[in-house]
Amino acid sequence: MIQARVIGAGGYGGAGVIDLLLAHPEAGIVDVVDIENVGKPIAEKFPHLQGFCDLEIASPDEAEWGSGIDVVFAATPDGVAMRYARQCVDNGIKLVDFSGDFRFNSREAYAEYAARIGRPAEHAAPDLLPQAAYGLSELHRSEIASAAIVGNPGCFAVSVVLGLAPAVKAGLVDLDTLICDAKTGISGAGIKPAATFHYPSRYENMNAYKVAKHQHCMEIERELSLLAGRAVTVTLTTQVLPLARGIMTTLYGRLTGGKTTAEDLTTIYREFYKDSVFVHVVGPNGSASNNDVRGSNFCVLWINADPRTRQMIVVSHIDNLVKGQAGSAVQNMNIMFGLKESAGLMRPAFYP
Repeated sequence: MIQARVIGAGGYGGAGVIDLLLAHPEAGIVDVVDIENVGKPIAEKFPHLQGFCDLEIASPDEAEWGSGIDVVFAATPDGVAMRYARQCVDNGIKLVDFSGDFRFNSREAYAEYAARIGRPAEHAAPDLLPQAAYGLSELHRSEIASAAIVGNPGCFAVSVVLGLAPAVKAGLVDLDTLICDAKTGISGAGIKPAATFHYPSRYENMNAYKVAKHQHCMEIERELSLLAGRAVTVTLTTQVLPLARGIMTTLYGRLTGGKTTAEDLTTIYREFYKDSVFVHVVGPNGSASNNDVRGSNFCVLWINADPRTRQMIVVSHIDNLVKGQAGSAVQNMNIMFGLKESAGLMRPAFYP
């Protein structure tokens, strides 16, 4: 049985990974760590866990390292996981980080990312950056399988990269025409959002934010560039809608070459993801919605094309708290430990 520590257990990401680990056939939870509510049961913070996980919250300063822990989930803001990474590596503990601390493999790339989010450019464990794998499981299984540290992808990056990867890899679209129109639920702001994310500000309201400067754009462009074999830039516009969870991204690109029908694209997408159990490809005569993925680790891609404008239109749906966060983290853990990739994750979306 794989034994897990959850750091940042008091947030949405921490609660999400606890939920998933409780149902995992080959993993358990050793302890839960947070800077708040220390000494109190985690179920006091999250009553839905009563009788399922009654562990007391431990302080990060008092949590012991060593035998008995196989993996650490750091469901924490930027700048936290990098402080614990050395202890994990030195004790043979695998680390899955939810933040951007280990999404980039060099000092220079991390410094660029840090500048975008307003953090110091210096990384606390720069020598560990080259050892980290980027945790988009569908594209980096082999690297994840041998990694001691995995940087979980950003939620928008999951939706966008999965939605564009087959088209970019196959050279189906003009790489200078990629537009990503991304909408998210309020939970994406975390359990302690800014005042503008509270109910009175969000009810019957929607708005764009971080226009032309969202931090996930950097990893999106890095991943698409790797697939294309050349530098790729995208236009990413993020918006928040008055719903609790979910991301819908509508992706556009001008089609090139002969494969220009929606049916052609659907065939190519299904072939690309034939070994990816959590990606469902829907053809042009189907449909997709947030309800198809809510509460699940699935990504649903609805493939379309406009013959008038030669425009590819892919609508990508994920649950930002599962496939966009805790679900991807558990999927990565499964790969790191040689388990079935879907272990503990094969459950349908919430219905209705």
